[in-house]
Order: sequence, then C-alpha cells, then structure tokens
Amino acid sequence: MLKLAKKYLSAFKKEVIIGQTAKLIEAIFEVTVPLIMANIVDIGIKGGGGKPYIYKMGALLILLGALGLGFALICQYLASKASQGVGTVLRNDMFRKINSFSHTELDKFGTPSLITRLTSDINQVQTAAAMYIRLVVRAPFIVIASAVMAISIDVNLSLIFLIVIPLVALILYLIMSRSIKYYRIIQKKLDRISLVTREGLSGIRVIRAFSRQEKEQERFDTANDEYLDISLNVGKLSALLNPLTYAVLNLAIAAIIWYGGIRVDTGHLTQGEVIAFVNYMTQISLALVVVANLVVLFTKAAASSVRINEVLETEPSITSGRYSGNISDNNCDAAVTFENVSFSYASSEEYALENISFSVKKGETVGIIGGTGSGKSTLINLIPRFYDCTKGNILINEKNIKEYDTSSLRRAIGVVPQKAVLFSGTIAQNMRWGNENASEEDILSALKTAQAYKFVSKMQDGLNTQISQGGKNLSGGQKQRLTIARALVSKPQILILDDSSSALDFATDAALRKAIARDTDSMTVFIVSQRAASIRHADRIIVLDDGRISGIGTHSELLKSCEIYREICTSQLDPTEVENI
Repeated sequence: MLKLAKKYLSAFKKEVIIGQTAKLIEAIFEVTVPLIMANIVDIGIKGGGGKPYIYKMGALLILLGALGLGFALICQYLASKASQGVGTVLRNDMFRKINSFSHTELDKFGTPSLITRLTSDINQVQTAAAMYIRLVVRAPFIVIASAVMAISIDVNLSLIFLIVIPLVALILYLIMSRSIKYYRIIQKKLDRISLVTREGLSGIRVIRAFSRQEKEQERFDTANDEYLDISLNVGKLSALLNPLTYAVLNLAIAAIIWYGGIRVDTGHLTQGEVIAFVNYMTQISLALVVVANLVVLFTKAAASSVRINEVLETEPSITSGRYSGNISDNNCDAAVTFENVSFSYASSEEYALENISFSVKKGETVGIIGGTGSGKSTLINLIPRFYDCTKGNILINEKNIKEYDTSSLRRAIGVVPQKAVLFSGTIAQNMRWGNENASEEDILSALKTAQAYKFVSKMQDGLNTQISQGGKNLSGGQKQRLTIARALVSKPQILILDDSSSALDFATDAALRKAIARDTDSMTVFIVSQRAASIRHADRIIVLDDGRISGIGTHSELLKSCEIYREICTSQLDPTEVENI
C-alpha cells in the first residue's frame, strides 16, 4: 500500500499537505476545549467570575467550533479531490496495463478477477486515501496532545493515560495482525462471485434452455455462502475492536473520577481540572475508536493493494518491437512463414502445437482444418502475436514478427474470431473499429462482400441501426457477417477467419467464400473451418492433428495423400461425393 501511496498521492501533494494541516488546526482547537471548560467551572462558576466570564468563554467555544468546522470542511474537500484523483489515475493506469497484456496474462488472472481488482479493490484504496488525509494526522495528534495536556495538569492522575494508550494499541495490533489475511481471502471470494455472476448472466439463454436455473442458483449460493462465512469470521474479529477499546477507556474514565475525587479532596486538583481530565479521556477514546476503524480500513486497503500491485507489476510476456513502418514495405513473395514453431500454454507442460513449418505467399488463400482440439485457433492466434511461440520463429514478409511494433502488426491483420463480438452503438460505429476514417462506400462494399448488405439495407435506420450490448438484437449469422465486414473495412493485408461462418447456412457460406475470393485477391487469407466445403477451393489446405501438421496441399492432393483429411471429407459427405465437394 505504501508503494501505491508514494506513487499516486505524490501527484496530490498540495491537497495532502493543506488538507492535513487544516485537520491539524481543527484538532488543536478541539484539544483546547477541555481547558476552557475547566476555566468556566473553576473561574466562572466557583471562582466568582460570574456570567460575563461564562458568556465570554462560551463565545470563545462557539468561535472555536465554527473555525474547526471550517477547517474540517476544507480538509474534507481536499481529501475527496485527492482520493477521487488517485482512484481515477489508478484505474486509468490499471486499465492501460491490462490492455498491454497478452492472452497469457489475461488467462493467468482471469476476467472476473481483473474486473474485481479494477472496481472493488481500487475503491478500497481510494477510500483509504481519503481517510489518510482526513484522520491519519488528526487521530494520533488528539491522543498524544490530550495525554500531554493531561500530564501538564497532574502527573499522578495522568499515569492512567500512560497505562491505557499502550493497552489499546496492543488490542489494535492483535486484531489487525489476525484480520489482514481474511481480507485477502475475501477479495478472492469476490472474484469467485464475479465469475459465477458473469457466467450466469452471459449464458442465461443456455441455462434456461437446459432448465439449469436451480443448479446455477445453487452454484451462486455456494459462492455467496463462502463469501459470507469468511466475512462473518473477519466481522466477528473486527467487532471486538469497539467493545474492547470502549471497555478499557470507560474503566479509565471511572478511575479518573475516583482518583481525581481523592486528589480534589487533598487540594491537588480542582473540579474543573477533573472535568478536563474526563474530557481528554473522552477525546482519546473517540480518537482511538477512529484509529481502530482506520486499522480495519487500511487492512482492507492493504489486501487490495497487494492484488492491484500484482497486476501493475506484471510485465507483459509480449513486448512490442521497434519497427513501426508498414509491414508491406519489404518486397518479397512470402507473406507468412512458420519455422519449426512449437507452442505450449503457460498452464500446461504439453505442446499445443509442435514443429509447425510452412510458408504462405502473398495473395494466397490457406484453409486450416482438423479435429476439435487439434490446434487450429492456437495456430492463427500466433500470427497477430496474441501469444508468442515457445520455440521457433514466425515471419511476416521475411521479418520476424517480434521485430514489428504490435500496433502496426495488428493493424495489418484483420481477425474474425470464433465468437462474434459486437459493441453497443450503431452498425457504422462498429464497422469503423479498424478504420476510423472509413467512408460509407467502404463500409457498404465490405458489407456486400460479407453478405451482410441485404439484411442491413432492410433495417429501418440502415447503418445507423443501434446494436444492443453483445449484439443481442441480431442473430448469430448476422453477427458473424458483420464481424467479417468489420475486418474487411480495415483493408488488412492478412485476413484471418477463425471458423467465422459456422452460423451461416451452406448457400450463404458459399456466396461468402466466392465474394471473399473475388474481392480480396491482394489479401493473404487464412480460413479456419470445420467444414471441408468451406476450404475446398483454398490455394492450399493445412491439416492439423493433435498439434502437428498431418498434411499440406490442395484438396485433390490431400484426398490422395492425407488419410485424416479424407476421413474428415467422408464423414461430412457421402463417399461418392468426396471428389466433387
């Protein structure tokens, strides 16, 4: 937490210094109040000062209260400004950091955990920053100043303070040292609740289709109960703070009244001084309660800070290269080359891809086919550097992709993922994701190639039709065609279609393939598909089996040389039709 405070609060030094100074002045006014009360009793009432003196001191108390309120409001404003500023900057930095992660780091943390860290954890730190400015200086000052003022009045009676303060500090330490581990666990349980909630809401249609509402409710209840149990445990521990501190402090007040009465009888103290002692003990008690609550708050913030620092200190496994020029600058025949590439996920010791070697010429269309889990999507995810290969090299235009600036590299590659993802906004806004300056003609041309123009033109608002979150107001096939059009609008040099026509009927799929072949003759196209018919006319077909290349060639060549490819074809069509797919 100190690391975060040093980095982010330093930008708000003025607010921190002025805010804490204002709070300190307010605390000084508060510490002088018991002395004024003692004078009112000893001089105004007992000493014969009369009403004029009482009115004068009363007016002074009101003035101190008004001034204290003014300084407190200044501190409150500055603390809010600084804490909100810290939260804003921290969220921006964390979001920017997450966006720099490769898929490896995103897989490591998980989306639900990152969401919790970006929201709940930062809120904890933001609250702690506000309390740091408002109370960290004030509460200790009240305790120390009240103890010093009490000692100046009577050393013997002030021994009670010297016993009470270390005792309360011990209580705070014992509870804090035992509760901090629970708060770390609580945040992890929040991650679990976020995961279950996210899956439940995003998959609500599937859940209802399988009548799994009760099972999902049980799953959520289990995650919620685990969070409840750990929260109750830490709550019980934290709940001991106030009763224990109040018990000690109330006993101290009783001791002050009892022993103070004896000191008054012997003439060592006045009644007003005993009242001042009680007021100082009350101030200390309130300040220590604040300290107790601060302990709980900073304990939560410390646990959250650890989780935030884990993200901020994680270095992306993929670092951007220095070459930021157009990747087509190099005049060469080969567009994409794999040289003995092997890849394994961080969570696995086995290779998902092994010894992959092939070269694709510019303008070629390459089909990639294989069974489920054969590594098709993994292979094409290596081209835009969503992951880095474990062994070997990948070249684009005879230059290692690690030498390219990742932004330049990905701008030259249009990726249409398996799961069609659209964002809330108009169709036109979604189409311009890859090219903000795309004209309406460019968009319409891409829509025609993607076989999306027909249904878009029938919509009442056309390109200005609003898309709901996740494209819920569109069918699966419509979303897939729009995502293909979005990739085409950016006019990439390399187009990757990762099983992006699975929701299309055969007629639309065939029309789409013909349009892509006709309109993208200058692009290098990778088509990943489960359908042999979808990659039938590709210039070359790569057949994957268990992470290895089983065959490379044209459709007719593979039918003769690759048994796995022939099995795929015969499993999808009548054997007599295989030759005429």
